[in-house]
Amino acid sequence: MDAKIDVSRPTADIEEKKTEKDFDYSASTVANSERSKEGVSKEIRTSGEGSGEAETVEDAGIVIDDSAPPDGGYGWVCVMCNFFINSCTWGINSSYGIYLSYYLTHDPPLFKEATAFDYALVGGITAGWGMLISPLANLLTRKFSSKVALLIGSTLQCASLIAASFAYKVWHLYLAQGCLFGIGMGMLFVASVGIIPQWFHKRRSVANGISAAGSGIGGLAFSLGTNAMLQRLGLAWTFRITAIVAFVVNTTCSIFLKDRNKKINPEIKMFDLNLIKRIEFLYVVGWGAFSMLGYIVILFSLPNFGISVGLTQSQGSIMGAMLNLGMAIGRPLVGLYSDSWGRINIAGSLTFVCALTVFIIWINAKSFGVLIFFALINGAICGTFWTTVPPVTAEVVSLKQLPSALNLIWLFMIGPLTFSEVIGLELRRHFWVDGVERSDYLHPQVFAGLMYLIAAVMMLLLRVWKISYEDEAAGEDVGPEQRFGKGRNKWIRWVKV
Repeated sequence: MDAKIDVSRPTADIEEKKTEKDFDYSASTVANSERSKEGVSKEIRTSGEGSGEAETVEDAGIVIDDSAPPDGGYGWVCVMCNFFINSCTWGINSSYGIYLSYYLTHDPPLFKEATAFDYALVGGITAGWGMLISPLANLLTRKFSSKVALLIGSTLQCASLIAASFAYKVWHLYLAQGCLFGIGMGMLFVASVGIIPQWFHKRRSVANGISAAGSGIGGLAFSLGTNAMLQRLGLAWTFRITAIVAFVVNTTCSIFLKDRNKKINPEIKMFDLNLIKRIEFLYVVGWGAFSMLGYIVILFSLPNFGISVGLTQSQGSIMGAMLNLGMAIGRPLVGLYSDSWGRINIAGSLTFVCALTVFIIWINAKSFGVLIFFALINGAICGTFWTTVPPVTAEVVSLKQLPSALNLIWLFMIGPLTFSEVIGLELRRHFWVDGVERSDYLHPQVFAGLMYLIAAVMMLLLRVWKISYEDEAAGEDVGPEQRFGKGRNKWIRWVKV
């Protein structure tokens, strides 16, 4: 009797009570798969002793699910490759605040026809097009391999910076530093971001946090390096040197990155529109959109804000560097505590704390020391979305649905990433001090703080949904009164989610 037993099927009651939405949580699947493997192997070894029966899982004809994340091994190589790719993609993008400050304060103007709106939109287009290209990057990854998309992205990003070095009109910047750089960065990001969850389960948030810290380290290095090169070498050679460094690093890491698509067999859907019908997925999208509206304003405005309160260009670049240093320190810690205390709990709490730092510290900061303090504290948590979005999304969709879900999330981020800094600069008020024009950033600061506050509310709603769903799946009778405050209070009671 050659019975085929699928030991990857979860045995917990929660799986027996799935709804039509098919909430196939990866955590439950992986945990039960691992326990089943160990148990079945032990039973076969015992029953086979002295009986001549099969002594291995394979001999017994049992199907083992090898799609479960190994939680380490070559995965750590992939983490480091992702770390350096983030350094040379989002790290370079994080240093755009240095370029923005240089464009706005250079005398005479570098591009005579350009306005502050143009420079802000160039930076926004970079991030926006990085998300816009996600369907194509996802398709290339599925049809060919992650390496193909990664190598294309590395080449395009290098070409964009070389092209920008020859720009002499503002529309050249739009095409090169904006659109083309965004496409290359997006190819690299989208093709690499889904690889880490394929290698890790229990340590997924830690691994993702280490990977995301690369953008902070890269931002720190490129912020300081960009300012030094702009002052000594000029704009053109700053672009060219950055292009060479990024190409070497990204190409090397692209070669060593390895996905597990053949084992996991993820769903090849650019847009799974059924996800949009699920309220829990919309909470994740809302959290990301409002977070990005605040995040980009802080990231791109902080160096020029320093100049507006009387600091020098070099001090402004140091503030941008300290913001990125905070990211490098904070993101691995965010990942570590997400695994320990719950991914939704940590993401929501830190988003709320980020809003508080804006209202309490940034709005009142006028000295260099206080601004450095704000940059370090806020930098550690302002990018919580980038650190936790893959594991948080994995809490509401299955591992097979994760690429499609992330693909949709990136598309929803296009608007916030593109226009947030434009909104921030338009909200500034201008005045003159001793014949020098200054900018008042109070309105952009309030805007950034409010966006993070609304994002925190989205995560609170997601937490309520997750606790209610798990209680229902466990067989508890949960009605509206229990869900929203009466009985056991699901708004405040401690549960690791």
